[in-house]
Amino acid sequence: MATRERGLGFVVAGLLIGIFVAAIDNTIVATAMGTIVGELGGLDKFVWVTSAYMVAEMASMPIFGKLSDMYGRKRFFMFGIVMFLIGSVLCGMAQSIEQLAAFRAIQGIGGGALMPIAFTIIYDVFPVEKRGKMSGLFGAVFGLSSIFGPLLGAYITDYLSWHWVFYINVPLGIIAFVFIAMFYKESKQHAKQKIDWWGATTLIGAIICLMFALELGGHKFAWDSVQILGLFAAFVVMFLAFIWIEKKAEEPIISFPMFRNRLYAGSTLVGLFYGAGFIVAAVYIPIYIQGVTGGSATNSGLLLLPMMLGTTVSAQIGGLLSMRMSYRNIMFIFTLIFITGMVLLSTITPETSSLTLTLYMIVLGLGTGASFSVLGMSAIHHFDVGQRGAANATITFIRCIGMTLGITFYGIIQRNAFTAQMTESFAGGGGAGMGNMVGDPREMLDPVKRAEIPEFVLDKITAALSSSIAQTFMWAIIPATLTFVFVFWMSKERMIPKKKTS
Repeated sequence: MATRERGLGFVVAGLLIGIFVAAIDNTIVATAMGTIVGELGGLDKFVWVTSAYMVAEMASMPIFGKLSDMYGRKRFFMFGIVMFLIGSVLCGMAQSIEQLAAFRAIQGIGGGALMPIAFTIIYDVFPVEKRGKMSGLFGAVFGLSSIFGPLLGAYITDYLSWHWVFYINVPLGIIAFVFIAMFYKESKQHAKQKIDWWGATTLIGAIICLMFALELGGHKFAWDSVQILGLFAAFVVMFLAFIWIEKKAEEPIISFPMFRNRLYAGSTLVGLFYGAGFIVAAVYIPIYIQGVTGGSATNSGLLLLPMMLGTTVSAQIGGLLSMRMSYRNIMFIFTLIFITGMVLLSTITPETSSLTLTLYMIVLGLGTGASFSVLGMSAIHHFDVGQRGAANATITFIRCIGMTLGITFYGIIQRNAFTAQMTESFAGGGGAGMGNMVGDPREMLDPVKRAEIPEFVLDKITAALSSSIAQTFMWAIIPATLTFVFVFWMSKERMIPKKKTS
């Protein structure tokens, strides 16, 4: 028994490491992108570095989830680690921005296997009475990685080199691979099913078209250009084809009948809007700290620690409460806290103190953490071993869709608000032209460039940046509120341990 428990501990450690490296990758790389572009060039193409990873990760999530139901979790989790490590090594060796984008896609394929399968394995190896606690732990790691990435990325870039942003994955990934290979003993009973290749193809095509349309629209091409409209049209056609194929397929990649279950459908929608709201804070709080208060990249990461703390605590509390309360009632409480945190952040100004901002971030973290643990449990509550992988992968996939749409839409809102504020501030002359010089607020996050800006101009820029970020948080109250609304859709089940039979 002691040996089995020890082996299970290694399995948990391997899964946690896998989740951490896959979930942290986008935020850690985003922090280093300025340095990477400075060395490799390709400023006009750096968006592909993020897009390639996210497209590959999101497209492969539901596919690997389904395959793990069919052929077992272990082989695909280990395959995900290998692909992720190969991609990481190649990224660290990249000689151009084009190479880096291609290698990031390899990383993304691996990441798409790691996260959903890791969460599903919890339900395979732990009895019901322990799932709440373990889901809290895994949810905390998933949430922490989203916030910890900027801090780690800034530190590695400042004190080592951007190459180590990728190389750091290698020792961690090897440890996770060894732990799972040696200690995870899974059941050999798996349902042999047909692979829905047409569904997989149309899903990947639809995601690629949508991602590229959102990433390139308003930057490389105008929103009403032939290229962007063509990408949106291709997305609609492929998505409709995907839905038609999935309804006809014997074993679809995404099973639409799953959404007839109220608990699953409600949990998925709550996760979608949580993703869209939470990513705004993860992206714009560091920009506020650096651009408005003049903090360094490392300092902005350190100041995210309160949100980390809140996220960790609430993920654990949510997991533990699942044994005593219904999933819906737990999420009622935490969605209200989430809305409160977003409302508080919408009030920030250049005069907001560090203590006040810290308190706001703790509130938002407390409101967010439980979603990482509770929604995962509620989503697969009704499904057996043969469907858990697909169910978990689908809800993770949809949450990532929310994060992607959130980054895009709120990026447009913040950029337009900043431009409008700058135009108004410099409309009367006296520093005219400075508004155009700082058209992208990230250009003033560099301490060297910031020091070159005259003080009276800097004051106007920081005021405009602060106001634009506050407005962005105000708009983010909408998805935060929708999380509360869709909690009503969830039914009232809770986790109940099975009674032992004699």
